[in-house]
Amino acid sequence: MAHPIPTTINIDDKLAQFTSTWTPHIIAELNGQQVKLAKVEGEFTWHDHADEDELFLVLTGRLTMQMRDDAGELHEQIVEPGEIIVIPRGLQHNPIATPGTSVLLFEPSATKHTGEKMLERTVVDQPRI
Repeated sequence: MAHPIPTTINIDDKLAQFTSTWTPHIIAELNGQQVKLAKVEGEFTWHDHADEDELFLVLTGRLTMQMRDDAGELHEQIVEPGEIIVIPRGLQHNPIATPGTSVLLFEPSATKHTGEKMLERTVVDQPRI
């Protein structure tokens, strides 16, 4: 089987291709994982992913990740550009972003946008760019 020759992916060029917020765009796939870009602003929604961990890399802006521990206690972690946070499977979380925030997500391809919740903001068919 012939292997395709990979090319580079310019993240800034990909980010320039869309303006929508809270809509992840798939830019690459590997080993059953997807690499996604999203522009985020304001508060998203409380949700979890029962079977998948989720990695957020902040590219621009600032992300505040709210999380609830097993006792229901609220915790917040601020994630600055160049920093990552890994949300373990099953952890309730709610991202909140300042205007102009963009993130790179790395998660299994089976990960549902808002977990098992179907909300107005849920994106079922995430675009590939």
